[in-house]
Amino acid sequence: MKVAVFNTKSYDRNFLETTNANYNHDLVFFEPRLTQETTALAVGFSAVCVFINDQLDKTTLRVLAAQGTKLIATRSAGFNHIDLNAAAEFGITVVRVPAYSPYAVAEHTVGLILTLNRKIHRAYNRVREGNFSLDGFMGFDLHGRTVGIIGTGKIGFLVAQILHGFGCQLLAYDLYPNPDCEALGVKYVDLQELFATSDIISLHCPLTPQTRHLINAQSLAQMKSGVMLINTSRGALIDTQAVIDALKSRKIGYLGLDVYEQESNLFFEDLSTEVIEDDVFQRLLTFPNVLITGHQAFFTEDALQNIAQTTLSNISDVESGRPCPNEVSAQRVVATKSG
Repeated sequence: MKVAVFNTKSYDRNFLETTNANYNHDLVFFEPRLTQETTALAVGFSAVCVFINDQLDKTTLRVLAAQGTKLIATRSAGFNHIDLNAAAEFGITVVRVPAYSPYAVAEHTVGLILTLNRKIHRAYNRVREGNFSLDGFMGFDLHGRTVGIIGTGKIGFLVAQILHGFGCQLLAYDLYPNPDCEALGVKYVDLQELFATSDIISLHCPLTPQTRHLINAQSLAQMKSGVMLINTSRGALIDTQAVIDALKSRKIGYLGLDVYEQESNLFFEDLSTEVIEDDVFQRLLTFPNVLITGHQAFFTEDALQNIAQTTLSNISDVESGRPCPNEVSAQRVVATKSG
């Protein structure tokens, strides 16, 4: 199948090209994101391959369909960047990569927790300057601390498993409790109890209309003063302005982010010589107790290999008319949410 691969970096091309030796698709790589303005690049392609910061709204999908695109293969688990209802209306199939490496994201999550707690990032810079003072580096034992995990799918479970090894007390919230978590000793509670009793809160749920700004002024008010908040899931789970206010009032004692609700114009690009005009993001960077990574939690060799393998397999399934287990539609999403 002839596939236009958008929003690609050198690492995307390397893994996709190597894996494609087993599939023989005609892959053409484009660095720009797929948006309304770049749809002309997809003329003549029956499939487009995209990533999380591509913008496949109804207008974009209408143009793609008119140009002959029949398949969208996203190299991500999330699909909130794709208007699934419009895709169905225009006869476009959507496939995704539901699980590429939950270990990568879970391990990065715990890395953020450890780094923030023990100020490892700040200690690294201080020692390089010949300053060996420990002032301001006081941390706390994770052992015995209460961690609240919101969303206990594959990633949430692995975070629970790792933190169980540290001796943490584990609480969780999920509409569908995970038996593996329960077997580990995780206690499922409602959100209000989780917010009120957790020393650390980590987000591992999808972005839906119901979870958008799950962390807001109201929920933050229910949390312990000095709480550690971690988000390696989706940026818009957090109301960023409310979090900034909570940082200023000391309600949040530590904030670790690998995602940001306005990240599409920032992450995955080298802006080191540019003026970043996002004042909200720039304000976050001023806090000494905030640690931000640029959506790199997934970024391991294992994950990129799995992404390439699953993406190309999905395309082959659709091309050959086989049922694709990773096809996603608005109807299927509704059915899953309703049980």
